[in-house]
Amino acid sequence: MTKRTPLERFAWLYLAYLFAVILFGAWVRISGSGNGCGNHWPVCNGEILPTAPNVKTVIEFTHRLTSGLSGILGLVLLGWAWRKRAVHPWLFRAAAFSMFFLLLEAFIGAVLVKKELVANDASASRALVVALHLVNTMLLTATAATVAWLASGRRSIATARVAGAVWLLAMVAFILTNMTGAVTALGDTLFPVQPALNGDLWARVRDDLSASQHFLVRLRLIHPLVAVSTALGTALLFLRLLLRKAGTLAQVGLGLVATQVSLGLLNVALAAPPWMQIVHLLVSQCLWVVVWLSVLSFWRQPALGRSGGSQAA
Repeated sequence: MTKRTPLERFAWLYLAYLFAVILFGAWVRISGSGNGCGNHWPVCNGEILPTAPNVKTVIEFTHRLTSGLSGILGLVLLGWAWRKRAVHPWLFRAAAFSMFFLLLEAFIGAVLVKKELVANDASASRALVVALHLVNTMLLTATAATVAWLASGRRSIATARVAGAVWLLAMVAFILTNMTGAVTALGDTLFPVQPALNGDLWARVRDDLSASQHFLVRLRLIHPLVAVSTALGTALLFLRLLLRKAGTLAQVGLGLVATQVSLGLLNVALAAPPWMQIVHLLVSQCLWVVVWLSVLSFWRQPALGRSGGSQAA
């Protein structure tokens, strides 16, 4: 097993930290703390440091601090990759894209706060921005994972070219699944329901589809349908890789698909409790990264690999 370089270790730790910030951001929504600093950004209630914060202010301000730290870590990663640009230009490009999406992430967060699309706001504008926010999050984690993958020095190990269009379709399906999931999570937060453990699930579905319901409630059915379709297609892709003896990524991917489907069913049955939403989001992000790394690993693109074993050290 090849020893990990300092840059690779830092890149993986940076990705793990991004996951933590993403999950904490979900908690900000679930706890209704998005307006904890009012509509002020980057200051909090007009102050650099809130002097008399309540619980929601503490949660929102902490999220801003952790997000700010991710920016510092992203700059460190970008500077490190800049030093390697002569021998590994793709590493620097990936780090630059990651920094771009991190800045865009902050901008979208600022829009949510300044336009007051937080707390109990149930507008279509908030649903759209939240969905786009999660898409940008996926692009951020994908580019950060790319930096780590390139820093490891791994190259394509496919014995035959994987159909690019199929994997592209899988990634589009994943993005659509996460967009609908973001809207569904918003609806579950603003319009909570009771757990469907006594056999009344179908009655609840019929009630949700009633024309008298809020559009966020009526949209709840879309995400499970899209998610199941995406899970089946992705599982088939991972099975194809396993038949080619492609290795660990496919095994991990299949395990994550099965776990995510199970969590999704449990999430519906339990009426999306906060802890389940957090776990569901975590597994979703992990699965997305595994899908993306599968594309990098099994789609022959020698230009993405490094030319020497010590260049990413």
